Amino acid sequence: MNKYSLIAGCLLLACCNQNNNSKETLKSFSALGSNPHFAHAHQSPDHFVYHGKGNMISFPTSDGLTAGAFEIKAEKSTKNWLFVFHEWWGLNDHIREESEKYFENLEKVNVLALDLYDGKVATNPDSAATFMQAASEDRIRKIIQGAISYVGNKAEIGTIGWCFGGGWSMQASIMIEKLGIGCVVYYGMPESDPMKLAKLANDVLFIWPEQDEWITKEKVDAFTEGMTGANNFFILKTYAADHAFANPSNPRYNKVMADDAFATSIEYLQHRFDF
Repeated sequence: MNKYSLIAGCLLLACCNQNNNSKETLKSFSALGSNPHFAHAHQSPDHFVYHGKGNMISFPTSDGLTAGAFEIKAEKSTKNWLFVFHEWWGLNDHIREESEKYFENLEKVNVLALDLYDGKVATNPDSAATFMQAASEDRIRKIIQGAISYVGNKAEIGTIGWCFGGGWSMQASIMIEKLGIGCVVYYGMPESDPMKLAKLANDVLFIWPEQDEWITKEKVDAFTEGMTGANNFFILKTYAADHAFANPSNPRYNKVMADDAFATSIEYLQHRFDF
């Protein structure tokens, strides 16, 4: 059973401190890649080949390079876009499948899954740790800005991401500013600086498993304080689960809770896109 309560601009949903700037926030999560316990807590993803909709596209970035993304476009032209941010594995076929699930359930929304690793995809925890630690914040921000330019200044953009991508879903929404309509974060490193959070033009759905030893209660409390300080509304949905509970390839996967979180994120986004 879900429980709802409105507290200081935060809708808390329960189911079955210290403020840092964004650079330190992201560094603290990337540093987890060097933690053997964190790496070994992630089982290598199952081999899976995606055969659904969509295509890889590319767009220019301000550093003179190009970035890649997996795109599924609606049949009819729409200004609605959902930016999808991959886990520490990279833009693999699992993320392509998740992108299609959101596309099919939202309808009338273009989906763009950004490749933050510039083509690199991990198949085991060691390579994932290497890629995540090596990922340049400056390069990732250029990729996100390139994607914003690609969809245009008339777009309405929602974001969603898991783990490594959850943190970047939030950072992207801060960068998107007035074009943003909603942000979904699955157990990603949250921003806690109220000055940066004040740039959000939208609210945030933060999905947090209470047993997560990486995205701890202290970090979630700091996010809560930062959002309250920025006078922003947010939804915190908690589960009696562990990190990566929504990933079918992870031993911590909980289908019942994952399905509930997916339904919650779909409902959240449906109420924020302009159809």
